[in-house]
Amino acid sequence: MTTDQQPGVPGRIMAAEMAEQPAVLRRILDEGADRIRAVAGQVAARRPRFVLLTARGTSDNAALYAKYLIEVLLGKPAGLASMSTTTAYGARPDLTDVLVVTVSQSGGSPDLVASTRAAREAGAVTLAVTNNPGSPLAEVSEFHIDVLAGAERALPATKTYTAELLALYLFVQGLRGDGGVAAARELPALAEAVLARQGEVRALAERYRFAQRLVITSRGYGYPTAREAALKLMETTYIPATPFSGADLLHGPLAMVDNVSPVIAIVPDGKGGEALQPVLDRLRGRGADLMVVGQRDQVAAASAGFVLPPGVPEEVQPVLEILPLQQLAYEITIARGQDPDAPRALAKVTETH
Repeated sequence: MTTDQQPGVPGRIMAAEMAEQPAVLRRILDEGADRIRAVAGQVAARRPRFVLLTARGTSDNAALYAKYLIEVLLGKPAGLASMSTTTAYGARPDLTDVLVVTVSQSGGSPDLVASTRAAREAGAVTLAVTNNPGSPLAEVSEFHIDVLAGAERALPATKTYTAELLALYLFVQGLRGDGGVAAARELPALAEAVLARQGEVRALAERYRFAQRLVITSRGYGYPTAREAALKLMETTYIPATPFSGADLLHGPLAMVDNVSPVIAIVPDGKGGEALQPVLDRLRGRGADLMVVGQRDQVAAASAGFVLPPGVPEEVQPVLEILPLQQLAYEITIARGQDPDAPRALAKVTETH
């Protein structure tokens, strides 16, 4: 009997869904990549001049990842929408020739649906990226991408997040006229290998289970991972976890870092990691308890950490970076005697307006 089949076992659903991620990534590459490329081709033919990304929660972190992809790989300006300007204030900006991408696991939140409908009425090219092709959001959008993650029952989103990341990466590569599959082809096997090292993460959880607060930092493509890791830790463990861009951390918040409050740094193997180096030096100089998720040399220079597979292109590393941090949230929650499947005061579909 698997953990997911044992009723009453805390975290059984989240554990099973984390374990599904390699299969979901394979499904996207094998069954979804051609459809994503076709949608990207249709959108590219409309020649959007700007990209506006709309999302909440975990999907907002996936949207931020897409913002980096769009600005770095396409050289197009991209922004994160403030939905209340439309839904609360009634603003109606001119969105002619703007691509509006709305990312949502369920596709059911009223504000996402309303803002997307308003964007389409204002002249935007609208794309929904969801795990539910029959959702209201998919219905009001001109284009839709199904992330093919299958039903997700645990309240903390895990497999839908990594599915969104890969789907958005393939879409952006499709806008470039490149399917992007080659750089992503090894991700399922690498994800499987990372998830198989849960014992290492369990040891890290013992180190941090009594933490009163956490600071999480990164730069570049790793910054969305820092934000998503903080969200997972807060919604499951209830430990206050504050994400900062490494650059922002130096502008004041560094003062709260001491040798008691742990810092988790996601260090990309590439330009983002290079930009983070001065921050890591400052953290070590302050005697911080520094946990690094990154390459072996970076982990060796930290207090603790998790070594990621080498040789992965920086723009797809976030798919792997988040995996041990999802497990860390799970393991700390279990160690604290809580159930990560059902965080208090949360619902699977959050209906914001």
